[in-house]
Amino acid sequence: MKKIISIILVIVMMMCFGLVSFAKNENKNEAEYTNVFENIDAKSAVLMEASTGKIIYANNEEASYSPASVTKIMTLLLVAEALAEGNFSLSDQVKISDFAASMGGSQVFLEEGESMAVEELIKCTVIASANDAAVALAELVSGSEDAFVAKMNARSMELGLKSTNFENVTGLDDTTVNHVTSALDIAVMSRELIKHDVILKYSSLWQDTIRNGEFTLTNTNRLVRFYDGCNGLKTGSTSKAGYCMSATAKRDGMQLIAVVMGAETRDKRNDIARKLLDYGFANYTLYKRTEQALETVPVKFGVKDNVTLYEGEFEVLVEKGSLSKIERVYNIPESLFAPIVAKESVGKVEYTLNGEKIGEADIYSLEDVEKIGFFELFARIISAVFVCKK
Repeated sequence: MKKIISIILVIVMMMCFGLVSFAKNENKNEAEYTNVFENIDAKSAVLMEASTGKIIYANNEEASYSPASVTKIMTLLLVAEALAEGNFSLSDQVKISDFAASMGGSQVFLEEGESMAVEELIKCTVIASANDAAVALAELVSGSEDAFVAKMNARSMELGLKSTNFENVTGLDDTTVNHVTSALDIAVMSRELIKHDVILKYSSLWQDTIRNGEFTLTNTNRLVRFYDGCNGLKTGSTSKAGYCMSATAKRDGMQLIAVVMGAETRDKRNDIARKLLDYGFANYTLYKRTEQALETVPVKFGVKDNVTLYEGEFEVLVEKGSLSKIERVYNIPESLFAPIVAKESVGKVEYTLNGEKIGEADIYSLEDVEKIGFFELFARIISAVFVCKK
């Protein structure tokens, strides 16, 4: 009996030890999460998923600080949008003004009267953070830096940026009074900017050249070279701003944006951005549904008797391991009344995770269906009568 009791006690102790070990393992991920973000030595930080705009992590995200050359995210956004609108082409030549050539700090040593293609100026601004190139682009778009800055602030309002005010296009802050933005606002700006392929084309390069290969540009963002999937975006540093960054990276179809403001050194800034991106890629994934045909439903009083319905595209950011738990509930009408407008919602697809709603998508027709006219309706009735008589 004593031996049996001893064996039982040993088994119980082993089970308890196992449970304790299990509990420690269960808490490991939470501890790792805490350690990652407790060690962030910066004024503020944000981690955003780009396609959904979902914020994964935020710390002091709405506080306003000097952004240094991260300012150029908005500068480049306005340039990219003007380019997309057809206001000029990449091959257009820009004559450099005395004011643009006078810019200090990071530069490519443009000279007054020199001409350079728009694409080259974008390349210089994106890769080397060239202040002279940024001003030349601003003057191309708006005629003067002051006029361009007004557009920067107007665009900020359109994007809903609450903590941002610009005073120049470069981020040089020796004489600025209220040239500020926030980590959250930078993430929103960055999300807009990376929609333009011409920016990602160069922000993802470690090195390139201008002036027929005579002048080498090296990316100020070291993560482009040393972090898997990094494709941008912009760094900046001054004594007032500290070390700032908006780092973008893409893996397995998911694009993340990590913003760091006011780090003490370049290495600390880069390390914080790397940790934020690592955490996002390790713990989150995108659930995506493309536009798909559903079923055909009858149309009453329409020129067509039926129409095919489609469910719209849907994306949501979820924790890894949750994809198989997402469920869809369809609200599809049994019939529709004409007129029907293409892409106009006639129903919903509701997405749930563990019983909680995480989003919805529209159900619609891809074609217009007009209401049938009186004479066509009368003709149909007569035709139906003759068919019945036969």
